[in-house]
Amino acid sequence: MDRPAIGRGSNSAQLRRYNERLVLQHLRRAGEASKADLARAADLTNTAIGGIIQKLEEVGLIESLGKRHDGGRGQPATMLRLNPKGAYGVGVRLDRSSMETVLIDFDGRPIARRAYDIELPEPERALDLVRRDVGDLYAMLGREERERFAGIGLAQPYNLGAWLGRLGLARSVFGKWEDFDFAGRLSDELGLAVFGENDGNAAAIAELFYGVGRRLDDFLYLFVGPAIGGGIVVGGDCLRGARGNAGDVAVLLVGPSRLASAPQAVDGRELLITRASLNALVRHLGTYGQPAATHADIEHAVSAGHRAVTEWLDDAVEALGPAVWSAVALLDVPAVVIDSDVDGGLVDALIGRLAEMLRRIAPEARVPPRLYHGTFGRDAGAIGAASLPMFFSFSPRAAILTRAGEGREAPTLVGR
Repeated sequence: MDRPAIGRGSNSAQLRRYNERLVLQHLRRAGEASKADLARAADLTNTAIGGIIQKLEEVGLIESLGKRHDGGRGQPATMLRLNPKGAYGVGVRLDRSSMETVLIDFDGRPIARRAYDIELPEPERALDLVRRDVGDLYAMLGREERERFAGIGLAQPYNLGAWLGRLGLARSVFGKWEDFDFAGRLSDELGLAVFGENDGNAAAIAELFYGVGRRLDDFLYLFVGPAIGGGIVVGGDCLRGARGNAGDVAVLLVGPSRLASAPQAVDGRELLITRASLNALVRHLGTYGQPAATHADIEHAVSAGHRAVTEWLDDAVEALGPAVWSAVALLDVPAVVIDSDVDGGLVDALIGRLAEMLRRIAPEARVPPRLYHGTFGRDAGAIGAASLPMFFSFSPRAAILTRAGEGREAPTLVGR
């Protein structure tokens, strides 16, 4: 597929790529727009925007919806939108308690998936499953669709072999993941370039590209899974940090839990992962003899208003409140997006309690951030993974205008 490459060519070529992606971003946010709308959004002349629209239509990234009156005088305007068939991506999410592979289109809509609600197996076994699933999903694309294949993304927690005691997991399996290069092995096995990323960052990118990021350029993203992960979006881009761990809220220091089910903190301090995570909720449900082996079990307990869920919510929010305020003070973001592997009302209950706490502990002259329910739920990690090649191919990141983007190109399909 003839699409622009990041960080190559002259400054004018880089500026043109940036403007092309501004147009794509505006259409992604607006849904549909006229040529005049796009010219205003990108601050371009009619001649310049006409050339960009022609190029994007030629490569199949946008399509015409026909002419419509916009309520004003004059001739009806031709309305444009993103072409859902303009690009495709495959995403793989590995978590401590699940695996998922998903195929998405340019609108971020899942086309097909393979999922396993199981504790993560040993690396070689997981590699066998993922290799088969990626091959099955890719085979669903026709010849022309394969030419529009943007690449494959992998989202997994960093340090899979860490914090096992706090999460109640066995080192015999997870310890083997610590030094296993899953992305490299998957690339070798499939003959595909694999774009790997922290699962928190990947989910934040999905939210930025296809969720609340359609109207917000700055937010803190929190995902409550078996552990708790996060990502930081500033200026319409995902802040990664020197080691890709920006937004790693799991390791924030908090006070000890009030729950009798919580592990004893040796030094009187604890990490957020121990209190505000689904593992902590599952552990507390276990003290009441409540089944919590699957997501459905947890959602049933949540929707039934089980006492253990209420107690965990209060304890988690007590830890989350100061952690969120610290992040907001440092980042100056106006919003926090919260999502989870399970729902049944859990996210809304968490948001309601957290909003009240943030108001209660707000520093003088400071307004609490707005809290938003995330868009994708348990799909966030997999769609985030599949969004990675889309994001780095089609997002108007500032690095496109400099050499800073070099080496961060989206993966492309190689011979199969």
